[in-house]
Amino acid sequence: MPLTAVVARAIRVDFGGTPALSGVDLDVAAGALTVLVGPNGAGKSTLLEVLAGAREPSSGRVDVGTRSRAFVPQRAAVSEHLPLTVREMVSVGAWGRTGAFRRLTADDRAAIAGAMERLDVLPLARRPFASLSGGQRQRALLAQGLAREADILFLDEPTTGLDAASAERNRAAIVHERRRGATVVCVSHDARLIGDADQVVELDAGRVVGAREGVTPACEPVR
Repeated sequence: MPLTAVVARAIRVDFGGTPALSGVDLDVAAGALTVLVGPNGAGKSTLLEVLAGAREPSSGRVDVGTRSRAFVPQRAAVSEHLPLTVREMVSVGAWGRTGAFRRLTADDRAAIAGAMERLDVLPLARRPFASLSGGQRQRALLAQGLAREADILFLDEPTTGLDAASAERNRAAIVHERRRGATVVCVSHDARLIGDADQVVELDAGRVVGAREGVTPACEPVR
């Protein structure tokens, strides 16, 4: 049996007395790409936040052992007016490796540069983050998550609202993370990303209503 990277049991989240999630149990295989799908309002993003440790559940538990986590929210959840350059924004991802405001190591700088190159934001390195287009911001935020080189990567709609080339670049970066051995959990409506998944988990009305193995294309090059 495959190793399990994330175990969630009896997860419940209430918003003003109304359950957004109720009785959610989920096992995420280590080194796999798991995609959460379902209609709007199904609880996908809320569950992702709970799994990532970004939101406390009203009840239930999440266990990731000693694995490190990185969370990349939807771009609307991140201020567009932070007074940082693109390189500085991506460098925030390395804080999980070194601690906030500590001097970056050579390994940190290499991870930052590699993430920026994969997401094609190196040419934007000195530009203010606030000056970027929506698609550029989304690529920079994904680069920030990759720079962490975390054991588990949680992504909320990483290809939504992007042009075809940017969406494909993000998708290829996600597949690359899985191939380096990371566990990736994301919310997505992207048919190609769902097709890449090892596991697809369907939610509706705050509950898991189905789970199936995905179909991963064989021998596809990472770009």
